[in-house]
Amino acid sequence: MDKPSIQPRADVEYAPVPPGQVGDVARQLGLVERVLAHTGIRRALVLVMLALIWELYARYLDNPLMFPAFSETVVAMVGDLLNGVLPQAVFSSLKVLLMSYAVAIGLAAILTSLAVSTRLGTDVLATLTAMFNPLPAIAILPLAMLWFGLGIQSLMLVIVHSVLWAVSLNTYSGFQSVSHTQRMAGRNYGLRGLRLVTRILIPAAVPSILAGLKIGWAFAWRTLIAAELVFGVSGNSGGLGWYVFQHRNALETPNVFAGLLMVIVIGLVVEGLVFRSIELVTVRRWGMQG
Repeated sequence: MDKPSIQPRADVEYAPVPPGQVGDVARQLGLVERVLAHTGIRRALVLVMLALIWELYARYLDNPLMFPAFSETVVAMVGDLLNGVLPQAVFSSLKVLLMSYAVAIGLAAILTSLAVSTRLGTDVLATLTAMFNPLPAIAILPLAMLWFGLGIQSLMLVIVHSVLWAVSLNTYSGFQSVSHTQRMAGRNYGLRGLRLVTRILIPAAVPSILAGLKIGWAFAWRTLIAAELVFGVSGNSGGLGWYVFQHRNALETPNVFAGLLMVIVIGLVVEGLVFRSIELVTVRRWGMQG
């Protein structure tokens, strides 16, 4: 049987294209595309769209007592900002929140450090989180009022409970995700216990720690507002929750929405400026997130 003959392939020649006809290697973006390339501008447009929908829907309902327009809410907010009522409420709430948040982070650091250092610490953290993490923070409010009365201590207990377990779980999960290679490298340099945690585990687990801090902040903020709505005054002045409660009793609905809008604004500022800045100088600079 004859073998098939192999035909040589003909050479293919391509005529070179003149440089002027190649086209642009990188297309220059238009003004709209350059503007929309910024994350902050895109998110601001989303907020503007939501405010516009709010305004149109409120005007369609035409019932300011039940659902005031966005413009009416802004007028009420500006009025209470200028007369000092709203800044005082914001300061009162943030003071209690920051103190409680700091205490919760300190306790979470102690628990997670013990958990990654000893087996007993691991068992303690696992048992406590299994017991108390499913328990809503607002559920212990009656006990807090019984033990500490209507004061800052009651608010702090409720907020610490809402923050502690979320931060502890995320931090411990981040520590557990650190590779054995990194752990062994630290031990080869003589790092043990707390030094291993601070030099190796914390830098490697920063994304999980930041996620826990953001979740803890959200829990703390909404728990504080809910607690203030229940028993109001913390110390010598009421916070944002008490501000909303008072105006609800007086049927001043635009002011109620102004208080809620202020809660949202503070949440956006903390998320967009504080935590965003921390991410930029840590995990994004280190290449741990895209």
